[in-house]
Amino acid sequence: MNGNGAIAWLSLVGRILYGGIFAFNGLNHFMKFSQMTGYAAAKGVPVPSLAVIVTGLLLLVGGLMIVFGWKVRLGAALIAIFLLPTSFMMHNFWAVPAEQQMGEMINFMKNMMLLGAALMIMVPTHWPKALEKPGP
Repeated sequence: MNGNGAIAWLSLVGRILYGGIFAFNGLNHFMKFSQMTGYAAAKGVPVPSLAVIVTGLLLLVGGLMIVFGWKVRLGAALIAIFLLPTSFMMHNFWAVPAEQQMGEMINFMKNMMLLGAALMIMVPTHWPKALEKPGP
């Protein structure tokens, strides 16, 4: 396999790993709807059932767009739209009791890392082994 072939396969595997986790979690929002709604309500999210539906759709659609290489930048934008407010609302480590701070801080930092990756994915590029073909 030449260098371009290896790059194409690495790109595909990376998209599956990155987008697949988000798609799975989006699906999980619907499969565990009552639990997710209860958690969102406990965190003070307004209209938690609607929030779970909207965030589930952002994750599922954005993740699948990345996995399949179709409108990848838009998919990454959907992921970023999910991550930014969710990180501050759901993982506000600065506002929880001391025994919860470490876990929330880890989740907050993880989300910031994933947000950084989503922002990098939004930079125009060609995605090998993708449904979307490069433009002119």
